[in-house]
Amino acid sequence: MIRDLLHDWGEVNLFTRQRRFGKSLNMSMLKAFFEIGSDKTLFAGLEISKDVSLCEEYMGKFPVIFVSLKSVSGSDFETARALLCSQIGREALRFSFLQNSDKLTEQEKAMYRKLVNTDAEHADYFYMSDDVLMGSLNLLSALLQKHYDKKVIILIDEYDVLLAKVHENRYYEQMVELLRGLFDQTLKSNASLYFAVLTGCLRVAKESIFTGLNNLQIFSIATVGFNEYFGFTDQEVRTMLDYYGFLGKYDQVKEWYDGYRFGYEDVYCPWDVIQYCADLRRDFHAEPKDHWSNTSSNDVVRHFIEHADAGATKSEIEALVAGETITKEIREDLTYNHLYDSMENIWSVLFTTGYLTQYGKVGEDVWKLAIPNREIRKIFTRQIMEMFKEVVAKDGELLKAFCMALQTGNAIEVEKQFTAYLGKTISIRDTYVRKERKENFYHGIILGILGFKDGWRVISNGESGDGYSDIMVEIESEDVGIIVELKYAERAKYTEALQEAFDQIQKMNYVSRLKDDGCLTIYKYGIACFKKKCKVKCEKEEYSLENE
Repeated sequence: MIRDLLHDWGEVNLFTRQRRFGKSLNMSMLKAFFEIGSDKTLFAGLEISKDVSLCEEYMGKFPVIFVSLKSVSGSDFETARALLCSQIGREALRFSFLQNSDKLTEQEKAMYRKLVNTDAEHADYFYMSDDVLMGSLNLLSALLQKHYDKKVIILIDEYDVLLAKVHENRYYEQMVELLRGLFDQTLKSNASLYFAVLTGCLRVAKESIFTGLNNLQIFSIATVGFNEYFGFTDQEVRTMLDYYGFLGKYDQVKEWYDGYRFGYEDVYCPWDVIQYCADLRRDFHAEPKDHWSNTSSNDVVRHFIEHADAGATKSEIEALVAGETITKEIREDLTYNHLYDSMENIWSVLFTTGYLTQYGKVGEDVWKLAIPNREIRKIFTRQIMEMFKEVVAKDGELLKAFCMALQTGNAIEVEKQFTAYLGKTISIRDTYVRKERKENFYHGIILGILGFKDGWRVISNGESGDGYSDIMVEIESEDVGIIVELKYAERAKYTEALQEAFDQIQKMNYVSRLKDDGCLTIYKYGIACFKKKCKVKCEKEEYSLENE
C-alpha cells in the first residue's frame, strides 16, 4: 500500500471504506513508516522492505500529524467542539519540543502555545478560539516544517464520523461551518503540506466541507486502486486459517464473511474473520456469528425498511434477502443531513456503508447490488422481524382474531389471518436459502405473533442455530394445547407439505407432552407456506380426566 500510494497519490487522498475494514490500522501504518524517529525495524522483512531505494528516500523522513475524529461527539455543539479542540491539542502536545526549538521565533513559540493551552483547573481540557482552531493544523504544519526543514504529512482518520454524530444531535450546520474552515486551511491553503491522507465511511460532497478543494483524489469502494489493502483477500484468509489449523472452516468463513467487492477485488470483512478465529481458538466447534453489527446501531437498515412501500421497494428487499441482485443508481457524494431524504439516497448509503456490495457496473453510476454474505443477510432479516413485531403490537384486532381462530380450531380463519400477516412483512423467497431456513422464517413469524398473547405459554422446541423448530402452546385456563408444524411448500405443493407436517407431528409424538401437562383439548395444525400464501389444516383430539 505504501509503495502504491507513493507511485499514485494526490496532494490530498481520501479512502472511503465501511467500518471495521482496517482504515485506522492502515493510517497507523503510514504514520509508523513516514514519521521522523519511527522504529524502522517494524517493517523489517515485510513487503515494503524489498524496495530498498523507496525506503531510503521516505522511511522515517517526514514530520507526521495524525488526528482521529472517531471519538469526537457530544449532545451539543459546545461539547463536540471542545472534544475536537482536545484531539488537536493532544496531537500538538506530541511536538512539545517546538517550545524550545532554536529555529522558531518567540512569536512562533507563542502561537504554538495557543494550540496546547489548557484550563487551569482541568489539565486535559484544551481551549482554542474559532480562528485558532480552524488554523490549528495549518499552523502546526508550518512550525514543524520550519523546525525540520521538511514538509509535513497529515493523516486524518474517520474524518466524517463527527458529521454523522452531530447530525443525529441536530447541530450539523454549526459543525459543518467549523470543519469547512479547518479543512480549507489544512488541505487547501497549506504551503507546508507534502501530502495528506483521510479516511472515512462516506465520500461527503465537496460543497459540504471541501469547498474549493481541487487537489482531492478519492479512492472509494467503487473505484479501482488500493482495494486489496482494506479487508482480507481470499488467499490471506486461507493463509490465516491454515496458520491456526482451521482450514477446515474455510467454507463457513467464506459463506459468512466474504462477498464484498471493492473495484475488481473480492474481499472479506477482516474484523469478522479475526473474531471468528479468536472464537475457534477458545472452542473449535464454535459456529460463525454476526460480529460486525455489534460495532454499530444498523440504523440505516431500519431507515431502509421503514421507507419501503408496498410496491417495488418491498419486492426489491425480498429479492436482496433471497440472494438476488438489483440495479440501482448510486450517489457517493452525499451530505449527512440528507442521507435519508429519499429512497435513492438510502440505496447509496447502504452501498457505501457495506450493507450492500456491487457485482458490476451497468451504466454511469448504475450498479448491480447484492447483500454480500450471510452475516449481513442476518442483519436484514433480524431487522425485518423486529419491525414486524412492532406492526403486530399495533394491530390488536388482527392479533385477537388470529389467536381466537387458533385456539378454537378454525383452520379457515387461521389461514386467512396468517396470510394477512404475511402480507404485512417482507418475505424470504426461494432463490437463495435452503428449505429448512425458509421454514425458519415462517416459524419466526408465528413466534413473533404469539409473543404478544397474554396468558399463553408458547414453547419453541429449540431456538437454536438458524431459527426455530416446532411450536407448542399451552392455554392453562382453558386446558387447551396447540401444536403448530410449519413446512415450506416447494413450488406451491401445499398438499404434500401438509402431509409432511402431520407425519412429523405423529412421528415425534408431540401430543404426549401436552397431555402430560394436562391439556384436554389439543389442536394439531399443519401450515404449508409458499412465498406470501399459506394453506392450513387442523385436527382436533380430546381427552378426559376419567379416561386418563
